[in-house]
Amino acid sequence: MHRRAALALPAALALPTMLAGCGFELRQPQALPMRSIALVGFAPASPLAAALKLELERAGVALRDKPGDAEVVFDTLSDGRERSVAASTAAGQVREVTLRVRLRFRVATPAGKLLLPASDLLLTRDMSFNETAALAKQQEELLLYRAMEDDIVAQVLRRLASVRLG
Repeated sequence: MHRRAALALPAALALPTMLAGCGFELRQPQALPMRSIALVGFAPASPLAAALKLELERAGVALRDKPGDAEVVFDTLSDGRERSVAASTAAGQVREVTLRVRLRFRVATPAGKLLLPASDLLLTRDMSFNETAALAKQQEELLLYRAMEDDIVAQVLRRLASVRLG
Protein backbone atom coordinates (compact mmCIF):
# COMPACT_ATOMS: atom_id res chain seq x y z
CA MET A 1 0.00 0.00 0.00
CA HIS A 2 2.89 2.34 0.81
CA ARG A 3 4.33 1.87 -2.69
CA ARG A 4 0.98 2.72 -4.33
CA ALA A 5 0.75 5.97 -2.34
CA ALA A 6 4.32 6.85 -3.33
CA LEU A 7 3.42 6.45 -7.00
CA ALA A 8 0.17 8.42 -6.69
CA LEU A 9 1.80 11.46 -5.06
CA PRO A 10 3.77 12.63 -8.15
CA ALA A 11 0.69 12.12 -10.33
CA ALA A 12 -1.44 14.20 -7.95
CA LEU A 13 1.17 16.97 -7.95
CA ALA A 14 1.46 16.95 -11.75
CA LEU A 15 -2.28 17.28 -12.35
CA PRO A 16 -2.61 21.00 -11.40
CA THR A 17 0.45 21.82 -13.49
CA MET A 18 -1.00 20.07 -16.53
CA LEU A 19 -4.37 21.82 -16.12
CA ALA A 20 -2.72 25.22 -15.78
CA GLY A 21 -0.78 24.68 -18.99
CA CYS A 22 -3.64 23.40 -21.15
CA GLY A 23 -4.88 26.88 -22.10
CA PHE A 24 -8.29 26.55 -20.45
CA GLU A 25 -9.89 29.94 -19.90
CA LEU A 26 -13.42 30.98 -19.10
CA ARG A 27 -15.31 32.71 -21.91
CA GLN A 28 -14.73 36.45 -21.82
CA PRO A 29 -17.06 39.15 -23.17
CA GLN A 30 -16.47 39.97 -26.84
CA ALA A 31 -14.13 42.96 -27.34
CA LEU A 32 -16.13 45.52 -29.32
CA PRO A 33 -14.70 48.54 -31.15
CA MET A 34 -17.52 50.92 -30.12
CA ARG A 35 -18.01 52.68 -26.78
CA SER A 36 -21.74 53.36 -27.14
CA ILE A 37 -24.62 51.91 -29.12
CA ALA A 38 -28.32 52.63 -29.64
CA LEU A 39 -30.69 49.71 -30.18
CA VAL A 40 -33.68 50.77 -32.25
CA GLY A 41 -36.58 48.86 -33.79
CA PHE A 42 -37.01 46.09 -31.22
CA ALA A 43 -40.47 45.26 -29.91
CA PRO A 44 -41.02 46.65 -26.37
CA ALA A 45 -40.84 43.25 -24.62
CA SER A 46 -38.45 41.47 -26.98
CA PRO A 47 -36.46 38.77 -25.15
CA LEU A 48 -33.83 39.05 -27.88
CA ALA A 49 -33.36 42.75 -27.10
CA ALA A 50 -33.02 42.01 -23.38
CA ALA A 51 -30.34 39.35 -24.02
CA LEU A 52 -28.45 41.65 -26.41
CA LYS A 53 -28.54 44.56 -23.93
CA LEU A 54 -27.16 42.33 -21.19
CA GLU A 55 -24.26 41.10 -23.33
CA LEU A 56 -23.44 44.59 -24.60
CA GLU A 57 -23.29 45.87 -21.02
CA ARG A 58 -21.01 42.94 -20.08
CA ALA A 59 -18.73 43.94 -22.95
CA GLY A 60 -18.50 47.48 -21.57
CA VAL A 61 -20.57 49.19 -24.27
CA ALA A 62 -22.85 52.00 -23.06
CA LEU A 63 -26.46 51.80 -24.23
CA ARG A 64 -28.01 55.05 -25.47
CA ASP A 65 -31.71 55.77 -25.91
CA LYS A 66 -31.27 58.30 -28.71
CA PRO A 67 -29.44 57.26 -31.89
CA GLY A 68 -27.81 60.69 -32.13
CA ASP A 69 -26.07 60.17 -28.77
CA ALA A 70 -24.50 56.84 -29.77
CA GLU A 71 -21.38 56.01 -31.70
CA VAL A 72 -23.20 53.18 -33.53
CA VAL A 73 -26.89 52.52 -34.27
CA PHE A 74 -28.13 48.92 -34.30
CA ASP A 75 -31.29 49.08 -36.39
CA THR A 76 -33.58 46.06 -36.01
CA LEU A 77 -35.60 45.53 -39.16
CA SER A 78 -37.49 42.52 -37.75
CA ASP A 79 -37.22 40.05 -34.92
CA GLY A 80 -39.47 37.34 -33.67
CA ARG A 81 -40.28 33.81 -32.71
CA GLU A 82 -42.17 31.41 -34.95
CA ARG A 83 -43.75 28.04 -34.24
CA SER A 84 -45.16 25.70 -36.89
CA VAL A 85 -46.39 22.12 -37.01
CA ALA A 86 -43.85 19.88 -38.72
CA ALA A 87 -45.61 16.52 -38.37
CA SER A 88 -49.00 15.28 -37.28
CA THR A 89 -50.84 11.98 -37.07
CA ALA A 90 -53.72 10.89 -39.32
CA ALA A 91 -56.06 11.92 -36.49
CA GLY A 92 -54.65 15.46 -36.56
CA GLN A 93 -52.59 15.23 -33.36
CA VAL A 94 -49.37 17.22 -33.43
CA ARG A 95 -46.26 15.05 -33.13
CA GLU A 96 -43.47 17.48 -34.03
CA VAL A 97 -43.14 21.27 -34.12
CA THR A 98 -40.52 23.53 -35.65
CA LEU A 99 -39.33 26.53 -33.66
CA ARG A 100 -37.64 29.50 -35.32
CA VAL A 101 -35.98 32.66 -34.06
CA ARG A 102 -35.35 35.30 -36.69
CA LEU A 103 -33.44 38.60 -36.56
CA ARG A 104 -32.91 41.02 -39.44
CA PHE A 105 -30.72 44.03 -38.67
CA ARG A 106 -28.24 46.56 -39.97
CA VAL A 107 -25.61 48.66 -38.26
CA ALA A 108 -24.82 52.27 -39.15
CA THR A 109 -23.43 55.47 -37.69
CA PRO A 110 -25.87 58.16 -36.52
CA ALA A 111 -24.95 60.08 -39.70
CA GLY A 112 -26.19 57.16 -41.81
CA LYS A 113 -22.91 55.57 -42.91
CA LEU A 114 -23.59 51.84 -43.25
CA LEU A 115 -21.19 49.72 -41.18
CA LEU A 116 -22.94 46.36 -41.64
CA PRO A 117 -25.51 45.89 -44.41
CA ALA A 118 -28.88 44.28 -43.70
CA SER A 119 -28.23 40.80 -42.33
CA ASP A 120 -30.56 37.91 -41.59
CA LEU A 121 -30.01 35.45 -38.77
CA LEU A 122 -32.36 32.48 -38.57
CA LEU A 123 -32.13 29.54 -36.20
CA THR A 124 -34.43 26.53 -36.37
CA ARG A 125 -35.00 23.67 -33.95
CA ASP A 126 -37.34 20.69 -34.25
CA MET A 127 -39.08 19.42 -31.15
CA SER A 128 -41.22 16.34 -30.63
CA PHE A 129 -44.62 16.98 -29.08
CA ASN A 130 -46.92 14.88 -26.92
CA GLU A 131 -50.24 16.14 -25.53
CA THR A 132 -49.86 14.04 -22.38
CA ALA A 133 -46.71 16.00 -21.46
CA ALA A 134 -47.90 19.42 -22.65
CA LEU A 135 -46.55 21.37 -19.64
CA ALA A 136 -43.11 19.77 -19.92
CA LYS A 137 -43.06 20.42 -23.67
CA GLN A 138 -43.98 24.07 -23.04
CA GLN A 139 -40.98 24.40 -20.72
CA GLU A 140 -38.76 22.66 -23.27
CA GLU A 141 -39.97 25.09 -25.94
CA LEU A 142 -39.08 28.09 -23.76
CA LEU A 143 -35.61 26.65 -23.09
CA LEU A 144 -35.04 26.05 -26.81
CA TYR A 145 -36.12 29.61 -27.64
CA ARG A 146 -33.78 30.99 -24.97
CA ALA A 147 -30.86 28.89 -26.26
CA MET A 148 -31.49 30.04 -29.85
CA GLU A 149 -31.68 33.68 -28.75
CA ASP A 150 -28.39 33.33 -26.86
CA ASP A 151 -26.82 31.88 -30.00
CA ILE A 152 -28.12 34.76 -32.13
CA VAL A 153 -26.78 37.29 -29.62
CA ALA A 154 -23.35 35.62 -29.80
CA GLN A 155 -23.45 35.83 -33.60
CA VAL A 156 -24.45 39.51 -33.45
CA LEU A 157 -21.57 40.27 -31.07
CA ARG A 158 -19.10 38.57 -33.40
CA ARG A 159 -20.39 40.68 -36.29
CA LEU A 160 -20.22 43.85 -34.20
CA ALA A 161 -16.63 43.00 -33.27
CA SER A 162 -15.74 43.05 -36.99
CA VAL A 163 -17.07 46.60 -37.52
CA ARG A 164 -14.46 49.20 -38.54
CA LEU A 165 -15.40 52.65 -37.25
CA GLY A 166 -12.56 54.66 -38.74
